[in-house]
Amino acid sequence: MGQVFSHGKYSHGRQVAELEQALCAYTGARYALGVNSGTDALVLLLRAAGLAPGDEVLVPAFTFIATASAVVLAGGRPVFTDIEPASYAMDPAALAAAITPRCRFVLPVHLFHQLADLDELGAVAGRAGLTMIEDSAEAIGMRWNGRHAGLFGAGGVLSFFPTKTLGALGDAGAVLTDDPLIADRVAALRHHGRGGRTLDHFPGIANETGLSGCNSKMDDLQAAVLLAKLTRLDADIARRGELAAAYSAQLSRISGITRLPTVVKRNAATTGAYYVYLIEADDRDGVARYLADRGIETEIYYPTPLHLQPCFAHLGHRPGDFPVAEAACRRALALPLYPDLTLDQVDRVCAVIGEFYSGSA
Repeated sequence: MGQVFSHGKYSHGRQVAELEQALCAYTGARYALGVNSGTDALVLLLRAAGLAPGDEVLVPAFTFIATASAVVLAGGRPVFTDIEPASYAMDPAALAAAITPRCRFVLPVHLFHQLADLDELGAVAGRAGLTMIEDSAEAIGMRWNGRHAGLFGAGGVLSFFPTKTLGALGDAGAVLTDDPLIADRVAALRHHGRGGRTLDHFPGIANETGLSGCNSKMDDLQAAVLLAKLTRLDADIARRGELAAAYSAQLSRISGITRLPTVVKRNAATTGAYYVYLIEADDRDGVARYLADRGIETEIYYPTPLHLQPCFAHLGHRPGDFPVAEAACRRALALPLYPDLTLDQVDRVCAVIGEFYSGSA
């Protein structure tokens, strides 16, 4: 932090440049570009990759609203697809069936603890001439055959929202890409369309603006926090895995739990990272209330699928259009998971869930 204050530049300066280099080293990306949120990262990446007004972008119906709203903010139109039941990621067969003549991009999302099926999704996208952009906001530390998430299409994104596996003290995000043209466009778009990779190298305020951009610079204070936390990221990921294994060992014996997190077998070796420990449960809302009454917080991912969100009512979808996504929305529940959680606390969560289903409270 002292370096930030001594340098006297608090937005998109030397600490951001250092973080970008560290992210390249960690992920293997040729370019990493810090921005002020994971949502902005998606918007700017879509624009930099050539999204034109009215272009359709294929998006899973089960994900956070930002995936689809980023498409709208970039000028596109989301087209929803159903998901795989075990991975919660875009179903390649559903993707193939949803493609229209106006589709230009496919936007798979890596959710919770594992990657989407990059081989099959990439094959479908390739046959249809679609550009793949990865919503890898949750996927830091996840790899497909040794290659980091976000590097299988035109690019991907990272979110550093405070709850993420690598979290800042506020909003922050990054774009990952191996494409120099996309990197240069994102670098300009994040600073009102003006060139330059860091504040120390931006052109003067009177210089011409090449693109119509926005103000999405990362704060150096957030970059400094992320640089410090990046040094322990692998240890935090390992700890999250230990806690997830402890949950699964106990919850597998509770009949009311109908699905535990599983790693779907793919055509390549994959490395996951537990950002969220997600179960499916009978009477999901009841068990969530029971836990809350006993001081245990949970999170519902996601209460409403994207195609039934009020902001997308104009697209004309109805209940039943994407049944796998809708079933997940009714049954999925995230349990507490963070590196400082203790095994005793995991035991308590599991014991309280057991009480709920046994009626022994």
